[in-house]
Amino acid sequence: MKTRALALSVLLSLTTTPALAQTPPPAGSAWPGTLRINVDARDLDRRIFKVTATVPAKPGPLTLLYPQWLPGNHSPSGPIDKLAGLQVTANGKPLKWERDQFNVYAFKVDVPQGATEVVARFNYLSSQGGSQGRVVMTPEMLNLQWNASSLYPSGVDAGGLQAQASVTLPAGWSYATALETERRDGDTVVFKPISYEHLVDSPLFAGEHFQRFDLDPGAKQPVHLNVFADDAKSLKASAEQLKAHRALVQQMDKLYGARHFDHYDFLLALTDKLGGIGLEHHRSSENSGDVGYFTEWDKNWWARDLLPHEYNHSWNGKYRRGADLATANFNVPMGDSLLWVYEGQTQFWGQVLAARSGLWSTDQARDMLANVAATFDRGRPGLAWRPLQDTTNDPTIAQRRGLAYRNYQMSEDYYSGGQMLWLEVEGKLRALSGGKRGLDDFAKAFFGMDNGAWDVNPYTFDDVVATLNTIAPADWAGFLRERLDGHGSLIGGLEMAGWKLAYRDTPNEAFKAQETRAKAALLTYSIGATVTDAGVVGDVVWDSPAFNAGLAPGMTVIAVDGREYKSERLKEVVAGSRDSKAPITLLVKHFDRVMPISIDYHGGAQYPALERIAGTRDGLSALWKAR
Repeated sequence: MKTRALALSVLLSLTTTPALAQTPPPAGSAWPGTLRINVDARDLDRRIFKVTATVPAKPGPLTLLYPQWLPGNHSPSGPIDKLAGLQVTANGKPLKWERDQFNVYAFKVDVPQGATEVVARFNYLSSQGGSQGRVVMTPEMLNLQWNASSLYPSGVDAGGLQAQASVTLPAGWSYATALETERRDGDTVVFKPISYEHLVDSPLFAGEHFQRFDLDPGAKQPVHLNVFADDAKSLKASAEQLKAHRALVQQMDKLYGARHFDHYDFLLALTDKLGGIGLEHHRSSENSGDVGYFTEWDKNWWARDLLPHEYNHSWNGKYRRGADLATANFNVPMGDSLLWVYEGQTQFWGQVLAARSGLWSTDQARDMLANVAATFDRGRPGLAWRPLQDTTNDPTIAQRRGLAYRNYQMSEDYYSGGQMLWLEVEGKLRALSGGKRGLDDFAKAFFGMDNGAWDVNPYTFDDVVATLNTIAPADWAGFLRERLDGHGSLIGGLEMAGWKLAYRDTPNEAFKAQETRAKAALLTYSIGATVTDAGVVGDVVWDSPAFNAGLAPGMTVIAVDGREYKSERLKEVVAGSRDSKAPITLLVKHFDRVMPISIDYHGGAQYPALERIAGTRDGLSALWKAR
């Protein structure tokens, strides 16, 4: 891989312990031999992947690494807890292995004289559900991620290590992956050799019910939508639905003007059983949707920005990524300082491209943006103490675990907060250029070079600033640092686009969809709390009327104003508070205690909406218009 010298120069050794200290290899340096990964994925009932890793080696000490720092997760979240039954051999004889005292991802062995490789066998005991993590194997489909099913030698640049993978699938199943097939022998598929870096970046979906759609017929760099489903009827897509997905590919081309892949495969699971996912890769993406993605098209519209988001990552995050993320291998700590570009701008373009392609209507895009803006208007009091930049540390800090007060602690707000920042950048570019230039111009200049190239091309903060200055000169460093490190408003881009955030007494369609999905009354912008249909209190907004009354996450609401709790009843009482001087009274259960809570609130229902500012240019409609 090219241009990773900056990242490599600041690396530690390939682990952080003296026992494993090594000099990082030069970027792209070749490792002798080929790593062979064989996976038996047929044990559907017990959800076990049986792995054989044949690792090129030479006599002497060898450390085998299980991938720890996962691209796309931006965190040390490799599922080492699910590796079991490890046995290592050389020349058919067992070798003793020892886990490193300070690094649970590292296994040390001594390779005997005459051996040129070691064979490591283990079971990957995937989630059975519940608290064990995401389910990746069901009776109808599976999701094989090579990082979870491999070991590799320490001291390597993953881009310079050749690897060849194979998988044995349940009888008769279809599969899809960015990997190229060398041959299929019955239910065993052998893929062509590729670098270990790209192997890990090329997961596989397989299943009983499968349909493949060509999204760009005749293209030199083809794009396919590979759909797996719990049942065959969910695979039926209409001509209009496929037209919108093909328009997504066309609109992305118009945005960037170059493709940084030789081919691209959307992997989409329509399922109630496989765990949900949206994970980017350079030549593919792992995605999941409701079983009614096609068959209940109007009902499931709110989730249709997932494919635009993940597809956009092929340019922003995979081809170009923050230099502190472009590490030598999967056991070198990553830096997440530029996730407000990587994820924030992708969140921006994901929603814009959903509108430009017709996956969303303009009204739907407006409602979704209203909800995001309200989050940073009334729903993130944590911004008063914690800057947006610091949330880029959350993949390591929280790793998406539940939080007591999400709104105050904050977590990964670089996504939607970054989206609002880039909307303001769009407005500022338009203002500086007299309306002639905008974020489209930045996107093409920053991500749209070298059609066909897919070596990693890292960037720094200074690179972002320099490119913005080529579009419209200004103090971009100061502007960005003020938004990232300060505690001010993040919704200034709305007014620059000719719109303002308002609150109404009825929810918009996106908000209704959000409540349906959450199975809860979302009263964040009124009393400051969410309560599920079962009465369980979720997030309570810091310093809100509900918070100040003593309501807390985990309590259960039993009654509202003397009547049995129902989420619709709570919403009705909140709506009627505008005409009442009496407080809203809840009866709640807290552990084994039952107590009343009185919320002094009289503002009525409060749901976000966007309203035009008279006499101004409609920048949002222009932004969402198909190119």
